[in-house]
Amino acid sequence: MPLSGLEVWERFSFLGMQAILVLYFADAVADGGLGMASGTAASVVAAYGTLVYLCCVLGGWLADRILGSYRAVLYGGILIACGHYAMALPVAAATWTGLGLIVLGTGLLKPNVSSMVGKLYDTEDDRRDAGFALYYMAINIGAFLGPLISGWLGQKQGWHWGFSAAAVGMTLGLCQYVLGRRDLAGRTEGAEFALPPATLRRVVRLTLAAVALLAALAWGLATTGWLTMSRVVDVTSVLSVLAPVAYFTVMFRSPRTTAEERGRLRPYVVLFGSSVVFNLILFQSYSTMTLLAADHADTRVLGWEFPSTWYNSVLGVVEVLAAPLVAALWLKLGRRQPHAAQKIALGVVLGGLSFLLMAWAAVGRADDGSGWTMAAWWIVGSYVLLGTGDVVLQATGMSTTTKLAPAAFANQTMALWMLSIALANGVQSQTVRLYDVLPTAVYFGVNGAFTVVAGLAVLAAVPRLRRTMAPVH
Repeated sequence: MPLSGLEVWERFSFLGMQAILVLYFADAVADGGLGMASGTAASVVAAYGTLVYLCCVLGGWLADRILGSYRAVLYGGILIACGHYAMALPVAAATWTGLGLIVLGTGLLKPNVSSMVGKLYDTEDDRRDAGFALYYMAINIGAFLGPLISGWLGQKQGWHWGFSAAAVGMTLGLCQYVLGRRDLAGRTEGAEFALPPATLRRVVRLTLAAVALLAALAWGLATTGWLTMSRVVDVTSVLSVLAPVAYFTVMFRSPRTTAEERGRLRPYVVLFGSSVVFNLILFQSYSTMTLLAADHADTRVLGWEFPSTWYNSVLGVVEVLAAPLVAALWLKLGRRQPHAAQKIALGVVLGGLSFLLMAWAAVGRADDGSGWTMAAWWIVGSYVLLGTGDVVLQATGMSTTTKLAPAAFANQTMALWMLSIALANGVQSQTVRLYDVLPTAVYFGVNGAFTVVAGLAVLAAVPRLRRTMAPVH
């Protein structure tokens, strides 16, 4: 399927690059890195993730009101490819330019490709959750291959070689998407809820004026020395909180949202919060867990030392293997399968357990730089729990989002689901700074315990959620 093929290569490029990004930031300048402290590097990576998923709101709106899903995904893929090619250049300025292009491109592509998958099934189709699980399996083939190839090139040959592999991968994804366009619904259609021409012209003028104003403001703050990396991270954190609050408010108050749709949005807030908590754990697989693996994980097999970033591929393997099993289970159970809220709560608990396992591995270990080594099964076990939880939660979350979405906000509601990831990264960009401060066991233990408790709380609320989400199962 063209959509799955595109997502395979998009995940290959995005997660392959992200597997080495925090190490590139933290590496010494003399060795080709940017020389950041570990906590700062993790915080910047989280802020980058925040901006990626914040832009999903803009991407969903553009698809709904101006471009249509097919063109939004196409233009997003082009921007992503250009961004990775820019990062392949061994110049610091090109790195930041490339990250900016990837942020904009992913914001266009990510929410709209998921919404296109949702259009393949009727709302009441029992195959819907299973279909999303299989789709999620396909895209995680890219999540497996990306860290393997970009990780090896980045750690063994040079960081920008790893970024080059991501660029080639995204180009292949674009080719597959265009060549398979005949099988895609809506390829010749524009926006489903297009703006009137006069309104569109006004929006374009206001957008250009806003961009010019922001550029001038950023330049002015940079020249005065106020616009530091730390302040940029803080601003993105604030935006990650304000954006979902504003978006929920707009959707609840919009005259285009019916009373029935509004009623189903209320329990969706709980599911949204569950995704935030889970993704606080998940996205640390590309920051604190990557740093932990680089410093302490065993990376030797029969005397050969493999790149520590290969551990990131375990997550993709687990999700590829778990997705068809989960899909088969939901299909077998049919109407007897757990409610969507129960599935999401289970995913949250599994995510928390993954960090509690890492805390157990670090108990009694000194954090004085003495260099202890963690057996491979600890981090592999953690990724098994985390990957299984991700398949259960994300596939169910995307499917439920397309079910509960108000008709006038179809693509934008999927963007709202992405905002849960933006909020998680925004919070994480502040909390990961404690990675350099707290003992390793305490840091992972607190994160894990909080997440497990949150998952159990959602599980306790399932009876009420079941009633308020009806007839959606």
